[in-house]
Amino acid sequence: MRQVSDSSLYHDKANALYERVKHVVPAMEWATFVDDIAAILELKEKRNAVILAHNYQTPEIFHCVADITGDSLALARKAQTVQADVMVMAGVEFMAETSKLLNPSKMVLLPSQEAGCSLAESITADDVRLMRQRYPGVPVVTYVNTSAAVKAESDICCTSGNARQVIESLGVEEVIMIPDEFLAQNVARETGVKVITWKGHCEVHERFIPQEIREWRKAFPDIVVLAHPECPPEVVAEADFAGSTAGMSDFVASGKAARVLLVTECSMSDNLAVEHPEVEFVRPCNLCPHMKRITLPAIRQTLEAMSGQVEVDAAIADRARQSIERMLAVKV
Repeated sequence: MRQVSDSSLYHDKANALYERVKHVVPAMEWATFVDDIAAILELKEKRNAVILAHNYQTPEIFHCVADITGDSLALARKAQTVQADVMVMAGVEFMAETSKLLNPSKMVLLPSQEAGCSLAESITADDVRLMRQRYPGVPVVTYVNTSAAVKAESDICCTSGNARQVIESLGVEEVIMIPDEFLAQNVARETGVKVITWKGHCEVHERFIPQEIREWRKAFPDIVVLAHPECPPEVVAEADFAGSTAGMSDFVASGKAARVLLVTECSMSDNLAVEHPEVEFVRPCNLCPHMKRITLPAIRQTLEAMSGQVEVDAAIADRARQSIERMLAVKV
């Protein structure tokens, strides 16, 4: 009888969460989610686990099972404060690695081993070593969207939310910034520092084009356009504001716009619509195929089997951790 009672309790908790997301998740769709949500809520208590979810996760994950949410920088910072024994990363592989680097004594689980990143896959540790040989003495600033092996070959990491501050903290006239070419170009324009780039691109943001934004402006003259700095510079130039997902979230929360176009992964619009129903979101929907490999069933299975454990080679972990910790020490 106790098992049935407990199961019913978690289903009640899960169903209560629908009120939070009902204007972005249809009732018929919710019916397919609720059993997994109830099971995940129960498993989190059983395993003493927390779920970290990136802004690009779908609303039923982001708003209904996640304990810690945010952009890459926020997740990296908050990961350091986690008291649970187990951390489940509802994100992609490099985020799970970062959580493990900052919490080496904790178990970190990634629900899908296929949740990679086009940026992380665009560069290797050997590539970084070759760039150092080509540009001796030039510091290497590495976007967190990279493997631990690449971070280990770097001087300091950055995110889209703190890239300008990280580069300015170095006090140099020239840096190597890898692997996102567009982010590096956009930051170079902000800082005036000479930036040596790498031809890595986000497969979501590289697809946006200026003409697309102009067409949306014709359709909605009052629209406010917010763009992620992983977009090409000519796209960022068309926007009213450019910033990380956290920066865009803060802009929406400021109440400066009634109708918004987010030039980024489209699940973020759904997540912000939950928090700001008064804002109309126009959705140019580009999905990240890697983020979408993280699903409720995958999270449930991971917690049931305690599978998908993330480890970082000890030979590179300390050096990679130093690059991240240097980033976290920079005031934003």
